Amino acid sequence: MTEIPAWVDGRLTPVDKLHAHVAGLRHKAVSVFVRRGSEILLQRRSLSKYHTPGLWANTCCTHPHWNEPPRACALRRLQEELGLSGLDPVFRQQLEYRADVGDGLVEHEVVDVFVAEAPQKMDLTPNPGEVMDTRWTPLPALQTEIAKTPARFTPWLRIYLDQHLETILGHV
Repeated sequence: MTEIPAWVDGRLTPVDKLHAHVAGLRHKAVSVFVRRGSEILLQRRSLSKYHTPGLWANTCCTHPHWNEPPRACALRRLQEELGLSGLDPVFRQQLEYRADVGDGLVEHEVVDVFVAEAPQKMDLTPNPGEVMDTRWTPLPALQTEIAKTPARFTPWLRIYLDQHLETILGHV
């Protein structure tokens, strides 16, 4: 599996991604929200993902390669996961969270969060190994849906909207 930047004994070092999640190591991550007015582009994670398969998440999330700048990582994953290019992700906030993602795995991430504005017409070509479905959802409807059926959504999306909504999305 791939190596990701994680803190071991207080030092940032490349660590196997699965090991980082099994051990609950604090590690770097990048999250992107693509919005179109008051709508947010969500993705449903592929059933082949090793954690949180089939759950709805924000537009894309990933771990940067060793020494990869966060914005470059955001652009790379928008392309790899959804076939999106030409967007301009803007840094919003760095935050940290820890969440159980099932099967004994833990995400303990220091996340650089980006937001990109989408044009009205935008072609998506999701990578089926990463994404099984996408949808545009107005923020109020998403908040209602998460409140009613939280288990359908990734823990990090629930944390972002519950604890960091204003900083990430402002007044959508």
